[in-house]
Amino acid sequence: MINVAIICGGKSSEHEISCISASGVISAIDKSKFNPSLIGITKSGKWVSLPIDTRFQITDDNLPEVPENAPEIKIDQIKVDVVFPILHGPFGEDGTIQGLFEMIDMPYVGNGVLASAVAMDKDFAKQIFKAHGIQVAPGFVLRRGDEIDDRGLGYPLFVKPARGGSSRGTHKVKRKEDLASAVNDAFKYDSKVMLEKAIPGREVECAVLEKDGKVQCSVPGEIKIDPKFEFYDFEAKYLDDATTVIAPAEINKSKEIQEAAIEAFISLGCSGLARVDFFYTADNQIIINELNTMPGFTPKSVFPKLWGVSGLGYTEIISALIETALSKSK
Repeated sequence: MINVAIICGGKSSEHEISCISASGVISAIDKSKFNPSLIGITKSGKWVSLPIDTRFQITDDNLPEVPENAPEIKIDQIKVDVVFPILHGPFGEDGTIQGLFEMIDMPYVGNGVLASAVAMDKDFAKQIFKAHGIQVAPGFVLRRGDEIDDRGLGYPLFVKPARGGSSRGTHKVKRKEDLASAVNDAFKYDSKVMLEKAIPGREVECAVLEKDGKVQCSVPGEIKIDPKFEFYDFEAKYLDDATTVIAPAEINKSKEIQEAAIEAFISLGCSGLARVDFFYTADNQIIINELNTMPGFTPKSVFPKLWGVSGLGYTEIISALIETALSKSK
């Protein structure tokens, strides 16, 4: 039996989604192969031991979190074969915790230090994608103290934290008069903010998985959003039944999108898994939006849905990730 520590929570703005993802993994992990334990990281950064039957869920739009009063645990007390850090955003998906695991020789699920760090910074990731011939949206970066201006991008445009996730702090801006407030809100989540031209097109995503030593890609899926939402924001993703995933997506260039997803995965030096998001335009252009190195694993998440349609179940995905992590540690 392989002992697996599932780690959730964290200090990022995606703390709650991480908790929900962890509950999904615990419910689906193959307990004939793996003996799971649950470790939480509180919003203050304390590591705590949690009962394995802890169930995090959204109730009446209230989001769960790791309790601060749970029993504290030290890193050297974690005696397992492999860790599964289901952590989203800064301090979990940005290479920091991956570096910690590298230092203590602990096998872990998912991407390594460099890929995690680069993918977390959408600005740096875009530069690498562009160098590898993957089309990106026009845009630029603002840092605190910079003049807030659209620099001729035109409207509508998107404002987003460069190192954020789950669309927290992201705004679709239609008028110049609204730009400053959107940028200032994005600065609450990061010291580096991206402005990107809004791409009119369909939102298409692919799930990439490393299984049996091979990088594989799911069928593309199209994200359909209730018209009451301006874009695929936090509420549309998690707090409202406003999103439908159509998979396989009804598009002409499915193969090309899958190839672009794998190229993006390889270009950043990814391993284990990633979800790659694209815009597919009316004139058949494929424009990458971003790559997520630890996509959501909630029951509503796109990653397991796309693999389900592609013939790989939730439990099989989890097993493949753990087995890949262990094989790379040998």
